Amino acid sequence: MTQTAAPAVPLPIRIPVREILPWAGFVVLLALIALYFVSAEQGATAVFANMYVHEFVHDGRHLLAFPCH
Repeated sequence: MTQTAAPAVPLPIRIPVREILPWAGFVVLLALIALYFVSAEQGATAVFANMYVHEFVHDGRHLLAFPCH
């Protein structure tokens, strides 16, 4: 007689939420900073007095449909 092996049952993958949460918060913070510089860094809300940031993100601003001129 031959015995057939039972198929292996895969174990569920455990996602370590407590380890991912600080990194997710950091990524969200970076995304909000990037969104500020692309969308609102000009005029009265400008953090920097010169136009270097505006010129650096100028094409991205138009790509995301933010008006600037």
